[in-house]
Amino acid sequence: MLIRVLGLFFLPMLLAGCTMGPDYVRPQAVVPAEFKEMKGWKQAQPRDDSLPGKWWEIFGDAQLNALLEQVADGNQSLAAAEAQYRQAQHLVQSALAAYLPTGGVTGSVNRFKAASGQSVAVSGIRNLFGTALNIAWEPDLWGSVRRQVEADTSSAQASAATLQALRLSTQATLAQDYFQLRALDAQQQLLEKTVAAYQKTLDITRNRYAVGVAARSDVLQAESQLEAARAQAIDLGVLRSQMEHALAVLIGKSPAELNLSRTERLPSRLPQIPVGIPSTLLERRPDIANAERLVATANAKIGVAKAAYFPSLTLSATNGFQTVNLSKLFSMASRYWALGPAAAAWTLLDGGAKNAQLKQAVDSFDASVAQYQQTVLTGFQEVEDSLSALRTLQEEQRVLDKAVQSAQSALTITENQYKAGTVSYLNVMTAQAAALTNEKAAVAVLGERLSYSVQLIKALGGGWDNSSLPDSDAAAGDSSWTDVLPFPIQ
Repeated sequence: MLIRVLGLFFLPMLLAGCTMGPDYVRPQAVVPAEFKEMKGWKQAQPRDDSLPGKWWEIFGDAQLNALLEQVADGNQSLAAAEAQYRQAQHLVQSALAAYLPTGGVTGSVNRFKAASGQSVAVSGIRNLFGTALNIAWEPDLWGSVRRQVEADTSSAQASAATLQALRLSTQATLAQDYFQLRALDAQQQLLEKTVAAYQKTLDITRNRYAVGVAARSDVLQAESQLEAARAQAIDLGVLRSQMEHALAVLIGKSPAELNLSRTERLPSRLPQIPVGIPSTLLERRPDIANAERLVATANAKIGVAKAAYFPSLTLSATNGFQTVNLSKLFSMASRYWALGPAAAAWTLLDGGAKNAQLKQAVDSFDASVAQYQQTVLTGFQEVEDSLSALRTLQEEQRVLDKAVQSAQSALTITENQYKAGTVSYLNVMTAQAAALTNEKAAVAVLGERLSYSVQLIKALGGGWDNSSLPDSDAAAGDSSWTDVLPFPIQ
Protein backbone atom coordinates (compact mmCIF):
# COMPACT_ATOMS: atom_id res chain seq x y z
CA MET A 1 0.00 0.00 0.00
CA LEU A 2 2.83 2.38 0.92
CA ILE A 3 4.63 1.68 -2.36
CA ARG A 4 1.45 2.41 -4.30
CA VAL A 5 0.96 5.71 -2.50
CA LEU A 6 4.59 6.73 -3.05
CA GLY A 7 4.29 5.79 -6.72
CA LEU A 8 1.22 7.97 -7.17
CA PHE A 9 3.09 10.84 -5.48
CA PHE A 10 6.39 10.65 -7.39
CA LEU A 11 5.31 9.44 -10.85
CA PRO A 12 3.95 12.78 -12.11
CA MET A 13 7.16 14.53 -11.02
CA LEU A 14 9.31 11.89 -12.69
CA LEU A 15 7.40 12.25 -15.96
CA ALA A 16 7.53 16.06 -15.77
CA GLY A 17 11.30 15.99 -15.32
CA CYS A 18 11.58 18.66 -12.62
CA THR A 19 14.87 20.53 -12.57
CA MET A 20 15.78 22.75 -9.65
CA GLY A 21 17.74 25.96 -9.90
CA PRO A 22 17.92 28.82 -12.42
CA ASP A 23 18.52 28.19 -16.11
CA TYR A 24 21.84 29.60 -17.23
CA VAL A 25 22.04 33.04 -18.80
CA ARG A 26 25.42 34.38 -19.86
CA PRO A 27 26.37 37.35 -17.65
CA GLN A 28 26.62 40.80 -19.16
CA ALA A 29 29.99 42.49 -19.55
CA VAL A 30 30.89 46.10 -20.25
CA VAL A 31 32.07 46.21 -23.87
CA PRO A 32 33.32 49.47 -25.46
CA ALA A 33 32.27 50.37 -28.98
CA GLU A 34 35.90 50.64 -30.15
CA PHE A 35 39.43 50.33 -28.86
CA LYS A 36 40.80 53.61 -27.50
CA GLU A 37 44.29 53.01 -28.89
CA MET A 38 43.17 52.15 -32.44
CA LYS A 39 43.81 55.73 -33.58
CA GLY A 40 46.61 55.65 -36.11
CA TRP A 41 46.61 51.84 -36.28
CA LYS A 42 46.72 50.48 -39.81
CA GLN A 43 44.15 47.74 -40.04
CA ALA A 44 44.55 44.65 -42.17
CA GLN A 45 42.46 44.24 -45.31
CA PRO A 46 38.88 42.93 -44.86
CA ARG A 47 39.82 39.59 -46.37
CA ASP A 48 42.36 39.20 -43.57
CA ASP A 49 40.03 40.05 -40.70
CA SER A 50 41.10 37.15 -38.50
CA LEU A 51 44.36 35.61 -37.37
CA PRO A 52 45.34 32.20 -38.75
CA GLY A 53 45.47 29.23 -36.42
CA LYS A 54 49.26 29.11 -36.87
CA TRP A 55 49.58 32.83 -36.22
CA TRP A 56 53.37 32.71 -35.94
CA GLU A 57 53.68 32.07 -39.67
CA ILE A 58 52.82 35.72 -40.39
CA PHE A 59 56.37 36.63 -39.23
CA GLY A 60 57.89 34.57 -42.06
CA ASP A 61 60.64 33.01 -39.94
CA ALA A 62 61.26 29.35 -40.75
CA GLN A 63 63.22 28.66 -37.57
CA LEU A 64 60.49 30.18 -35.40
CA ASN A 65 57.92 28.04 -37.23
CA ALA A 66 59.95 24.89 -36.56
CA LEU A 67 60.26 25.67 -32.84
CA LEU A 68 56.58 26.43 -32.36
CA GLU A 69 55.53 23.24 -34.12
CA GLN A 70 57.32 21.32 -31.35
CA VAL A 71 55.44 22.99 -28.49
CA ALA A 72 52.27 20.90 -28.77
CA ASP A 73 54.08 17.57 -28.44
CA GLY A 74 57.02 18.49 -26.24
CA ASN A 75 55.91 21.01 -23.62
CA GLN A 76 55.34 19.27 -20.28
CA SER A 77 53.05 21.95 -18.84
CA LEU A 78 50.73 21.37 -21.80
CA ALA A 79 50.91 17.62 -21.24
CA ALA A 80 49.77 18.16 -17.64
CA ALA A 81 46.93 20.44 -18.76
CA GLU A 82 45.79 17.87 -21.32
CA ALA A 83 45.69 15.22 -18.59
CA GLN A 84 43.61 17.57 -16.43
CA TYR A 85 41.18 18.06 -19.31
CA ARG A 86 40.81 14.28 -19.69
CA GLN A 87 40.20 14.10 -15.96
CA ALA A 88 37.39 16.65 -16.36
CA GLN A 89 35.90 14.54 -19.19
CA HIS A 90 35.86 11.50 -16.93
CA LEU A 91 34.04 13.50 -14.26
CA VAL A 92 31.30 14.10 -16.84
CA GLN A 93 31.15 10.36 -17.52
CA SER A 94 30.89 9.72 -13.79
CA ALA A 95 28.00 12.19 -13.51
CA LEU A 96 26.19 10.62 -16.48
CA ALA A 97 26.44 7.22 -14.81
CA ALA A 98 23.99 8.43 -12.14
CA TYR A 99 21.20 8.27 -14.75
CA LEU A 100 21.60 4.47 -14.93
CA PRO A 101 20.69 1.78 -12.41
CA THR A 102 23.36 -0.02 -10.46
CA GLY A 103 23.55 -3.79 -10.47
CA GLY A 104 25.51 -6.47 -8.71
CA VAL A 105 25.81 -10.22 -8.43
CA THR A 106 26.14 -12.06 -5.12
CA GLY A 107 26.97 -15.67 -4.37
CA SER A 108 26.85 -17.47 -1.03
CA VAL A 109 27.55 -20.86 0.56
CA ASN A 110 26.27 -21.63 4.09
CA ARG A 111 26.52 -24.79 6.22
CA PHE A 112 24.05 -24.79 9.08
CA LYS A 113 22.15 -26.84 11.64
CA ALA A 114 18.80 -25.73 12.96
CA ALA A 115 18.63 -25.04 16.67
CA SER A 116 16.81 -27.51 18.92
CA GLY A 117 13.08 -26.81 18.90
CA GLN A 118 13.27 -24.46 15.85
CA SER A 119 10.59 -25.05 13.22
CA VAL A 120 12.42 -25.66 9.93
CA ALA A 121 11.68 -27.48 6.70
CA VAL A 122 14.80 -29.65 7.02
CA SER A 123 16.59 -31.13 9.95
CA GLY A 124 20.19 -31.98 10.67
CA ILE A 125 23.27 -30.37 9.15
CA ARG A 126 22.71 -28.88 5.69
CA ASN A 127 24.44 -26.80 3.00
CA LEU A 128 22.66 -23.79 1.51
CA PHE A 129 23.79 -22.40 -1.87
CA GLY A 130 22.58 -19.13 -3.29
CA THR A 131 23.16 -16.57 -5.99
CA ALA A 132 21.29 -13.37 -6.85
CA LEU A 133 21.24 -10.41 -9.22
CA ASN A 134 20.41 -7.12 -7.47
CA ILE A 135 19.41 -3.94 -9.29
CA ALA A 136 18.77 -0.53 -7.74
CA TRP A 137 17.83 2.78 -9.32
CA GLU A 138 17.31 6.26 -7.94
CA PRO A 139 15.22 8.30 -10.42
CA ASP A 140 16.31 11.90 -10.94
CA LEU A 141 13.07 13.40 -9.60
CA TRP A 142 14.37 16.89 -8.98
CA GLY A 143 17.01 17.22 -11.66
CA SER A 144 19.97 16.89 -9.31
CA VAL A 145 21.75 14.54 -11.72
CA ARG A 146 20.90 16.73 -14.68
CA ARG A 147 22.33 19.79 -12.96
CA GLN A 148 25.44 17.87 -11.90
CA VAL A 149 25.97 16.69 -15.48
CA GLU A 150 25.48 20.28 -16.62
CA ALA A 151 28.00 21.51 -14.04
CA ASP A 152 30.63 18.89 -14.90
CA THR A 153 30.14 19.48 -18.64
CA SER A 154 30.69 23.22 -18.21
CA SER A 155 33.70 22.47 -16.02
CA ALA A 156 35.17 20.21 -18.72
CA GLN A 157 34.65 22.98 -21.30
CA ALA A 158 36.38 25.40 -18.92
CA SER A 159 39.26 22.95 -18.65
CA ALA A 160 39.48 22.81 -22.47
CA ALA A 161 39.63 26.61 -22.55
CA THR A 162 42.33 26.57 -19.86
CA LEU A 163 44.34 24.17 -22.00
CA GLN A 164 44.05 26.49 -24.99
CA ALA A 165 44.96 29.53 -22.89
CA LEU A 166 48.08 27.76 -21.65
CA ARG A 167 48.95 26.65 -25.18
CA LEU A 168 48.64 30.23 -26.46
CA SER A 169 50.62 31.61 -23.53
CA THR A 170 53.39 29.05 -24.10
CA GLN A 171 53.52 29.79 -27.81
CA ALA A 172 53.65 33.54 -27.19
CA THR A 173 56.39 33.15 -24.57
CA LEU A 174 58.46 31.08 -26.98
CA ALA A 175 58.03 33.62 -29.79
CA GLN A 176 58.96 36.52 -27.49
CA ASP A 177 62.03 34.67 -26.19
CA TYR A 178 62.99 33.83 -29.76
CA PHE A 179 62.80 37.46 -30.91
CA GLN A 180 64.73 38.56 -27.83
CA LEU A 181 67.44 36.03 -28.75
CA ARG A 182 67.50 37.39 -32.30
CA ALA A 183 67.80 40.95 -30.97
CA LEU A 184 70.78 39.82 -28.91
CA ASP A 185 72.30 38.31 -32.06
CA ALA A 186 71.83 41.63 -33.86
CA GLN A 187 73.42 43.51 -30.96
CA GLN A 188 76.27 40.99 -30.95
CA GLN A 189 76.92 41.66 -34.62
CA LEU A 190 76.79 45.41 -33.98
CA LEU A 191 79.33 45.11 -31.16
CA GLU A 192 81.64 42.99 -33.29
CA LYS A 193 81.55 45.65 -36.01
CA THR A 194 82.16 48.27 -33.34
CA VAL A 195 85.13 46.32 -31.95
CA ALA A 196 86.60 46.14 -35.47
CA ALA A 197 86.10 49.88 -35.92
CA TYR A 198 87.60 50.64 -32.51
CA GLN A 199 90.60 48.46 -33.39
CA LYS A 200 91.16 50.55 -36.52
CA THR A 201 90.94 53.73 -34.50
CA LEU A 202 93.42 52.31 -31.97
CA ASP A 203 95.85 51.44 -34.78
CA ILE A 204 95.59 54.98 -36.15
CA THR A 205 96.12 56.47 -32.70
CA ARG A 206 99.17 54.29 -32.08
CA ASN A 207 100.65 55.38 -35.41
CA ARG A 208 100.00 59.02 -34.56
CA TYR A 209 101.58 58.53 -31.15
CA ALA A 210 104.61 56.88 -32.79
CA VAL A 211 105.23 59.95 -34.94
CA GLY A 212 104.59 62.30 -32.03
CA VAL A 213 101.30 63.89 -33.11
CA ALA A 214 99.15 62.14 -30.46
CA ALA A 215 99.49 61.86 -26.73
CA ARG A 216 100.01 58.62 -24.81
CA SER A 217 96.65 59.29 -23.10
CA ASP A 218 94.93 59.03 -26.50
CA VAL A 219 96.33 55.50 -26.94
CA LEU A 220 95.21 54.47 -23.47
CA GLN A 221 91.73 55.88 -24.01
CA ALA A 222 91.43 54.03 -27.34
CA GLU A 223 92.54 50.78 -25.72
CA SER A 224 90.08 51.26 -22.86
CA GLN A 225 87.20 51.91 -25.25
CA LEU A 226 88.09 48.84 -27.33
CA GLU A 227 88.23 46.51 -24.33
CA ALA A 228 84.95 47.89 -22.96
CA ALA A 229 83.23 47.08 -26.28
CA ARG A 230 84.70 43.57 -26.20
CA ALA A 231 83.39 43.11 -22.66
CA GLN A 232 79.89 44.13 -23.78
CA ALA A 233 80.02 41.59 -26.59
CA ILE A 234 81.07 38.85 -24.17
CA ASP A 235 78.32 39.81 -21.71
CA LEU A 236 75.64 39.35 -24.39
CA GLY A 237 76.70 35.71 -24.64
CA VAL A 238 75.36 35.06 -21.14
CA LEU A 239 71.91 36.42 -21.99
CA ARG A 240 71.82 34.57 -25.30
CA SER A 241 72.62 31.26 -23.61
CA GLN A 242 69.83 31.80 -21.12
CA MET A 243 67.32 32.56 -23.90
CA GLU A 244 68.40 29.44 -25.80
CA HIS A 245 68.00 27.33 -22.66
CA ALA A 246 64.51 28.76 -22.08
CA LEU A 247 63.51 27.91 -25.65
CA ALA A 248 64.71 24.33 -25.19
CA VAL A 249 62.60 23.83 -22.07
CA LEU A 250 59.50 25.30 -23.76
CA ILE A 251 59.69 22.65 -26.49
CA GLY A 252 60.31 19.86 -23.97
CA LYS A 253 64.03 19.40 -24.48
CA SER A 254 67.02 19.69 -22.21
CA PRO A 255 69.20 22.78 -22.91
CA ALA A 256 71.96 20.51 -24.19
CA GLU A 257 69.70 19.32 -27.03
CA LEU A 258 69.11 22.71 -28.64
CA ASN A 259 71.70 24.78 -30.50
CA LEU A 260 70.42 27.69 -32.57
CA SER A 261 72.76 29.15 -35.13
CA ARG A 262 73.31 32.89 -34.88
CA THR A 263 71.20 35.05 -37.15
CA GLU A 264 71.83 38.77 -37.07
CA ARG A 265 68.87 39.78 -39.23
CA LEU A 266 65.69 41.02 -37.57
CA PRO A 267 62.51 41.58 -39.63
CA SER A 268 62.55 45.19 -40.79
CA ARG A 269 58.75 45.28 -41.23
CA LEU A 270 56.19 43.99 -38.79
CA PRO A 271 53.17 42.01 -40.03
CA GLN A 272 49.72 43.62 -40.10
CA ILE A 273 47.61 42.22 -37.28
CA PRO A 274 43.80 42.30 -37.65
CA VAL A 275 42.39 43.70 -34.40
CA GLY A 276 38.66 43.70 -35.09
CA ILE A 277 36.06 45.27 -32.80
CA PRO A 278 35.94 44.89 -29.00
CA SER A 279 32.76 42.78 -28.94
CA THR A 280 34.48 39.96 -30.84
CA LEU A 281 37.13 39.73 -28.12
CA LEU A 282 34.61 37.92 -25.87
CA GLU A 283 34.53 35.05 -28.36
CA ARG A 284 38.25 34.99 -29.20
CA ARG A 285 40.06 34.75 -25.88
CA PRO A 286 40.27 31.31 -24.21
CA ASP A 287 40.68 32.82 -20.73
CA ILE A 288 37.37 34.67 -21.14
CA ALA A 289 35.76 31.45 -22.36
CA ASN A 290 37.15 29.66 -19.30
CA ALA A 291 35.73 32.29 -16.94
CA GLU A 292 32.31 32.17 -18.67
CA ARG A 293 32.13 28.37 -18.48
CA LEU A 294 32.96 28.52 -14.77
CA VAL A 295 29.95 30.83 -14.32
CA ALA A 296 27.80 28.16 -16.02
CA THR A 297 29.28 25.54 -13.67
CA ALA A 298 28.46 27.63 -10.60
CA ASN A 299 24.93 28.25 -11.90
CA ALA A 300 24.26 24.52 -12.31
CA LYS A 301 25.54 23.80 -8.80
CA ILE A 302 22.81 26.06 -7.41
CA GLY A 303 20.32 23.57 -8.87
CA VAL A 304 22.19 20.66 -7.26
CA ALA A 305 22.03 22.42 -3.89
CA LYS A 306 18.30 23.16 -4.28
CA ALA A 307 17.50 19.57 -5.25
CA ALA A 308 19.03 18.38 -1.97
CA TYR A 309 16.05 19.89 -0.10
CA PHE A 310 13.66 17.33 -1.58
CA PRO A 311 13.13 13.62 -0.86
CA SER A 312 14.89 10.84 -2.77
CA LEU A 313 13.36 7.57 -3.98
CA THR A 314 15.27 4.33 -4.51
CA LEU A 315 13.72 1.42 -6.43
CA SER A 316 15.25 -2.05 -6.24
CA ALA A 317 14.71 -5.58 -7.52
CA THR A 318 16.32 -8.96 -6.85
CA ASN A 319 16.30 -12.16 -8.90
CA GLY A 320 18.15 -15.20 -7.58
CA PHE A 321 18.42 -18.90 -6.83
CA GLN A 322 18.72 -20.72 -3.52
CA THR A 323 18.88 -24.44 -2.74
CA VAL A 324 20.50 -27.00 -0.50
CA ASN A 325 21.51 -29.04 -3.54
CA LEU A 326 24.27 -27.41 -5.60
CA SER A 327 23.37 -29.40 -8.74
CA LYS A 328 19.87 -27.86 -8.70
CA LEU A 329 21.02 -24.28 -7.99
CA PHE A 330 19.91 -22.85 -11.36
CA SER A 331 16.69 -24.85 -11.69
CA MET A 332 13.36 -23.03 -11.81
CA ALA A 333 12.36 -24.69 -8.54
CA SER A 334 15.24 -22.86 -6.81
CA ARG A 335 14.41 -19.44 -8.31
CA TYR A 336 13.08 -16.56 -6.27
CA TRP A 337 12.55 -12.85 -6.94
CA ALA A 338 11.63 -9.75 -5.09
CA LEU A 339 10.59 -6.19 -6.01
CA GLY A 340 11.51 -3.60 -3.49
CA PRO A 341 11.94 -2.25 -1.11
CA ALA A 342 11.02 1.13 -2.60
CA ALA A 343 12.75 3.43 -0.16
CA ALA A 344 11.96 7.13 0.19
CA ALA A 345 14.22 9.38 2.26
CA TRP A 346 13.58 12.98 3.25
CA THR A 347 15.76 14.89 5.65
CA LEU A 348 13.55 17.13 7.77
CA LEU A 349 16.14 18.47 10.18
CA ASP A 350 19.84 19.00 9.44
CA GLY A 351 20.75 22.03 11.53
CA GLY A 352 20.71 24.34 8.49
CA ALA A 353 23.39 22.44 6.56
CA LYS A 354 21.47 22.34 3.27
CA ASN A 355 20.51 25.98 3.58
CA ALA A 356 24.19 26.88 4.10
CA GLN A 357 25.18 24.77 1.08
CA LEU A 358 22.65 26.59 -1.10
CA LYS A 359 23.92 29.99 0.07
CA GLN A 360 27.47 28.84 -0.59
CA ALA A 361 26.50 27.86 -4.15
CA VAL A 362 24.87 31.26 -4.73
CA ASP A 363 27.93 33.05 -3.34
CA SER A 364 30.18 30.96 -5.59
CA PHE A 365 28.05 31.98 -8.58
CA ASP A 366 28.32 35.67 -7.67
CA ALA A 367 32.10 35.33 -7.32
CA SER A 368 32.41 33.61 -10.70
CA VAL A 369 30.35 36.36 -12.39
CA ALA A 370 32.65 39.02 -10.91
CA GLN A 371 35.72 37.04 -12.00
CA TYR A 372 34.29 36.72 -15.53
CA GLN A 373 33.70 40.46 -15.77
CA GLN A 374 37.20 41.15 -14.41
CA THR A 375 38.70 38.78 -16.99
CA VAL A 376 36.88 40.65 -19.76
CA LEU A 377 38.20 44.00 -18.50
CA THR A 378 41.72 42.59 -18.27
CA GLY A 379 41.42 41.36 -21.86
CA PHE A 380 40.51 44.82 -23.11
CA GLN A 381 43.37 46.31 -21.09
CA GLU A 382 45.91 43.93 -22.63
CA VAL A 383 44.78 44.78 -26.17
CA GLU A 384 44.90 48.52 -25.43
CA ASP A 385 48.34 48.20 -23.80
CA SER A 386 49.74 46.34 -26.80
CA LEU A 387 48.26 48.78 -29.32
CA SER A 388 49.61 51.75 -27.37
CA ALA A 389 53.07 50.21 -27.04
CA LEU A 390 53.27 49.33 -30.73
CA ARG A 391 52.22 52.81 -31.83
CA THR A 392 54.66 54.49 -29.43
CA LEU A 393 57.53 52.18 -30.34
CA GLN A 394 56.91 52.74 -34.04
CA GLU A 395 57.36 56.47 -33.52
CA GLU A 396 60.43 55.85 -31.35
CA GLN A 397 61.89 53.64 -34.09
CA ARG A 398 61.42 56.39 -36.64
CA VAL A 399 63.19 58.91 -34.39
CA LEU A 400 66.02 56.50 -33.58
CA ASP A 401 66.62 55.72 -37.24
CA LYS A 402 67.22 59.42 -37.81
CA ALA A 403 69.45 59.56 -34.73
CA VAL A 404 71.52 56.62 -36.04
CA GLN A 405 72.02 58.29 -39.41
CA SER A 406 73.01 61.58 -37.79
CA ALA A 407 75.40 59.89 -35.35
CA GLN A 408 77.08 57.97 -38.16
CA SER A 409 77.53 61.14 -40.20
CA ALA A 410 78.92 62.96 -37.15
CA LEU A 411 81.30 60.09 -36.46
CA THR A 412 82.62 60.10 -40.04
CA ILE A 413 83.27 63.85 -39.90
CA THR A 414 84.92 63.65 -36.47
CA GLU A 415 87.19 60.78 -37.51
CA ASN A 416 88.32 62.72 -40.58
CA GLN A 417 88.96 65.79 -38.43
CA TYR A 418 90.99 63.70 -35.98
CA LYS A 419 93.08 62.29 -38.80
CA ALA A 420 93.66 65.83 -39.96
CA GLY A 421 94.67 66.82 -36.45
CA THR A 422 91.97 69.49 -36.00
CA VAL A 423 90.17 67.80 -33.07
CA SER A 424 91.29 65.74 -30.08
CA TYR A 425 90.70 62.04 -29.56
CA LEU A 426 88.07 62.87 -26.95
CA ASN A 427 85.83 64.12 -29.76
CA VAL A 428 86.22 60.79 -31.55
CA MET A 429 85.37 58.82 -28.42
CA THR A 430 82.25 60.93 -27.85
CA ALA A 431 81.07 60.44 -31.44
CA GLN A 432 81.77 56.69 -31.36
CA ALA A 433 79.90 56.26 -28.05
CA ALA A 434 76.90 58.20 -29.39
CA ALA A 435 76.79 56.11 -32.59
CA LEU A 436 76.99 52.83 -30.66
CA THR A 437 74.33 53.89 -28.15
CA ASN A 438 71.87 54.93 -30.87
CA GLU A 439 72.41 51.75 -32.92
CA LYS A 440 71.96 49.51 -29.87
CA ALA A 441 68.80 51.41 -28.92
CA ALA A 442 67.41 51.00 -32.46
CA VAL A 443 67.99 47.23 -32.36
CA ALA A 444 66.43 46.99 -28.89
CA VAL A 445 63.32 48.93 -29.97
CA LEU A 446 62.87 46.71 -33.03
CA GLY A 447 63.07 43.68 -30.74
CA GLU A 448 60.47 45.27 -28.44
CA ARG A 449 58.15 45.92 -31.38
CA LEU A 450 58.34 42.26 -32.37
CA SER A 451 57.68 41.22 -28.78
CA TYR A 452 54.64 43.52 -28.49
CA SER A 453 53.34 42.23 -31.82
CA VAL A 454 53.31 38.76 -30.28
CA GLN A 455 51.73 40.22 -27.14
CA LEU A 456 48.94 41.77 -29.23
CA ILE A 457 48.30 38.47 -31.00
CA LYS A 458 48.07 36.76 -27.61
CA ALA A 459 45.73 39.48 -26.30
CA LEU A 460 43.47 38.90 -29.33
CA GLY A 461 43.26 35.15 -28.69
CA GLY A 462 45.78 33.90 -31.23
CA GLY A 463 43.23 32.99 -33.91
CA TRP A 464 41.09 30.91 -31.51
CA ASP A 465 37.34 31.33 -30.96
CA ASN A 466 34.55 29.79 -28.89
CA SER A 467 33.46 27.47 -31.70
CA SER A 468 36.53 25.38 -30.86
CA LEU A 469 35.17 24.53 -27.40
CA PRO A 470 33.96 20.93 -27.09
CA ASP A 471 30.18 20.46 -27.12
CA SER A 472 28.41 18.41 -24.45
CA ASP A 473 29.16 15.13 -26.24
CA ALA A 474 32.83 15.91 -26.75
CA ALA A 475 33.11 17.13 -23.14
CA ALA A 476 32.06 13.65 -22.02
CA GLY A 477 34.97 12.13 -23.95
CA ASP A 478 35.08 8.86 -25.85
CA SER A 479 33.30 5.99 -24.15
CA SER A 480 32.11 2.47 -24.99
CA TRP A 481 29.92 -0.22 -23.44
CA THR A 482 32.85 -1.42 -21.35
CA ASP A 483 32.87 1.89 -19.48
CA VAL A 484 29.71 0.89 -17.58
CA LEU A 485 31.53 -2.05 -15.99
CA PRO A 486 32.95 -1.60 -12.48
CA PHE A 487 36.35 -2.97 -13.59
CA PRO A 488 38.70 -2.06 -16.48
CA ILE A 489 38.72 -4.05 -19.72
CA GLN A 490 42.05 -3.95 -21.52
